[in-house]
Amino acid sequence: MVKDFTVRKIPGSRIATFDIFSIGLKKHHVAALLEFDVTESRRKLHELRRKGSFVSFNAWLIKVIGSTLAKHPEATAYLAGKRKMVMFNDINISILVEKTIRGEKVPIPVIIENTGARTAAEITSEIENAKATEMSAGDIVINRGTTLTERIYYRSPGFVRRLVWRAMLGSPATAYKKMGNAVITSVGMIGRVNGWFIHRSVHPVSFGIGSVIKKAVVVNDEVRVREILNMTILVDHDLVDGAPMVRLLKDLTQSIEKGDYI
Repeated sequence: MVKDFTVRKIPGSRIATFDIFSIGLKKHHVAALLEFDVTESRRKLHELRRKGSFVSFNAWLIKVIGSTLAKHPEATAYLAGKRKMVMFNDINISILVEKTIRGEKVPIPVIIENTGARTAAEITSEIENAKATEMSAGDIVINRGTTLTERIYYRSPGFVRRLVWRAMLGSPATAYKKMGNAVITSVGMIGRVNGWFIHRSVHPVSFGIGSVIKKAVVVNDEVRVREILNMTILVDHDLVDGAPMVRLLKDLTQSIEKGDYI
């Protein structure tokens, strides 16, 4: 009998993605689809490289986002019941690093800790080290050992795994330790996409980084070609109301477009 199909085993690290999407659908996130003029920022990064210092664009964005969130701690808080929010002193951002495991490229999470207090160069080095870290098929998070409880989770049926997620999100300290208090996904950096993608998240605030596209925009009443970054931001409306949300986005826009922290 001739087989006209192929069966491929799903990597263990992908299992949590199913659950994040399912739980994320029930979060009260407000989505903001934004454009940032990063022409000046990228010019500064290129100038830095000419001087012999390398800072990646992604690492710099992590630094800017972490420093901005540090000024708006309510955006990264976790709900404790229905009447309290728990705000942590540090901004720990979860990102995905693509690794090759058993010949297949797999996105693996790594948590960049205390991003507000670190330099973009330090974050660049940590990401490069994470990319170079050897991993086995059983590893789930880079630079963090997989516990027995986590191994049991990945072998449990879906409804049990989702109960685990709800329990973890109900314990702010546990959620913060396991996944930080913000997340960045950079799908748009893989290839040039002229648009936005709407992601899902269980974090209080999350950032979907799109592509940098050259566009004609008006600058000082003149039409100029500028480099524009598309970004989708999800903010939990249970934690942040409209006015604080706008202030957060305003501060983020100013820092990204001015090239702060380079």
